[in-house]
Formats: sequence, C-alpha cells, structure tokens
Amino acid sequence: MKRKKESSFLSLLESYFGTYLPTAKGLSHATIKSYKTAFRVLLEFMYSEKGINASEIRFEDLTLKVISEFLDWLETERKCSVSTRNHRVSVLNAFSVYAQNRNFEAASVFRTSLLKIPRKKGIAAKRSFFTREEIKLLLSLPDAKTAIGKRDRVLLCFMYASGARSQEVCELTVGDVTFFNDKATVKLLGKGRKVRTISIPADAAGILKGYIRYRKIQEKYDRHIFSSQTHEKMTVSCIEEIFFKYVENGKAEHPEHFREKSYTPHSMRHTTATHMLEAGVPLIVVKNFLGHASVQTTQIYAEISQRTADRELKAWNDRWFLKKEESSAKDSENSMIPDFLT
Repeated sequence: MKRKKESSFLSLLESYFGTYLPTAKGLSHATIKSYKTAFRVLLEFMYSEKGINASEIRFEDLTLKVISEFLDWLETERKCSVSTRNHRVSVLNAFSVYAQNRNFEAASVFRTSLLKIPRKKGIAAKRSFFTREEIKLLLSLPDAKTAIGKRDRVLLCFMYASGARSQEVCELTVGDVTFFNDKATVKLLGKGRKVRTISIPADAAGILKGYIRYRKIQEKYDRHIFSSQTHEKMTVSCIEEIFFKYVENGKAEHPEHFREKSYTPHSMRHTTATHMLEAGVPLIVVKNFLGHASVQTTQIYAEISQRTADRELKAWNDRWFLKKEESSAKDSENSMIPDFLT
C-alpha cells in the first residue's frame, strides 16, 4: 500500500533551496551547494537504510532515533569527520527552523529531535601555515618567463598579501582594485556576499598592477584578473591545483622545509594572519582585514602565533642554556535524488 503523504517535507525542501536560501537569505552558491550535499546524503541514508524514497519521506519519519542513526552512519559507513558530522547537524537545524515556521505541526517532531542532539567534540585539526622562509621559496618557484608561471607567481603573492579566500580571488575583477603610489585598495566579495575593502602594500600592489598591464586588461574593469587556461574566470579547484603543484615542488627541492603533511590554499590565509599577529598587528585589525564575523575566529591564529613563539623560545633555550648531561627526553544512486538537489 502506498504511504500516505502526511506532511510536505519535499515541497518545503524544494522551496527552501529554490527561493529562501538564494533570495531571502542571499547565501552564496558555494554555501547552498554544501547544504544540498548534506540533504543528498540524508536522502541516500533514508533510501538505502530505511527503504524510504525521497518522495515518501515525512517529517514524522525523522525522529530522534532515525537522525541519531543517520549521524552514526555518517561516521561509520561514510567515514566522515566529526566536523563534517557537526556541519550536517547545523544544516538540518537551519532547515528545521524554516520548516517549523511554515508547517509547525508537521515539522515539530523533526525540530524537537534536532534540538536534543548535542554538538560532538572532536580532535581539533592542525592548521598548517608557511614560515617566512617557506613563503620566499614558494614565491620563487613559478617560472615568471612563461605566461602560466607569471600568473601563478602573482596569484601566490596576492593571496599572501591579502589573506583572501580562494573564492574571493576567483571573483576579483580589474574594477575591484584601485592603485595608489604607496599601496592598492582591493574590494573583496566574501562569505555571505559581504564586501570588505582592504589595502595591500606597495610591492604587492606593483606586482599586481604589472600583471594587469601584461594582460592588457587595465581598462576592462569587468574582466577577472586571474584566469585559467580554458576559462576567463578561475575556479577554486584551479587554485587548489596550483597550490598542490608548487608545494610538491617545494618539498622536492627543499626537503628541509614544507614539513607539514598537507597544505591547502587556505594555508596561505592562515599564514597571512599568523605573520600579521607575529608582527604586532592588533587582533581586531587582523579580524577586519580577514573579514571574520567574530574575533573568536581570529583568536585561533593568535594561538598559532603563540605556539610559534614557544618553539622559537625553546630553540633559544636549547642553544644557550646549560643542559643536563643525561636526559631521557626526546624531542546510492542518482535516481532517488530530486532534481533541485543535484
């Protein structure tokens, strides 16, 4: 017997993604994409583990027991990290608020169940960043005699000077940059479509200005500054490939450096923040420069900076102070997913 639809789970979900998130909330494409991924995985779980097709899911099906099983399944079967698990819970929570405001009776069980699920604590991931020497080496690796090498060198230099996120770099156009004698101001489109304006120093500004002239786009204000070999606008995945390429080259040519297990484009943003704090730039200034919504986010970099200071102090202590002569110390299938979630 066909299950009776007692709620409008799927119809509310469709309006949530089709209208509410992009229009009412104004969320970025990347954020909406991550939300869609969370629900695709939930629908996969409901289909493969509970035998319920997406079109048949009711809010009443999403009990505390089912949601808890889903989260356990994420970690055991999908091998998701604790942070990914917590992100999935946050996404479901956001939708539950939307759903309850529009269909209180149907969505109340779903909302109540989510409120009983605590945020799970996990081991904090280590944030990798480059030392000053590694930055110098990294910027020297691209071959500036070639068009690709010139672009890559300017890209790496700009990301270090600005602390910009990868998506912010992709969106950057000629019209977003204003050059002065001693600096350049850059308008960045950040998370939540928030715009902030930052300044980059004269040396970095000169390199960026020279590249724009090299490309002959200085009067074309709507052109993107960084392009791939096939598209006028660079993608985040392209930036990731560039980073991987030069970090691997750096490890091969300078094995005494680049000792972290992995580096991502976001490592450059970590590096900018850490180096600014080590140079004595006030925390609130770094917060505004990076576009953080909360100073607590910026505080993480202050902790990294303190660890760096501790390491330097230890090296000084080991070198100049007497040591004991003896020491023991050592250093599912696509057919089940609705079109609006693909």
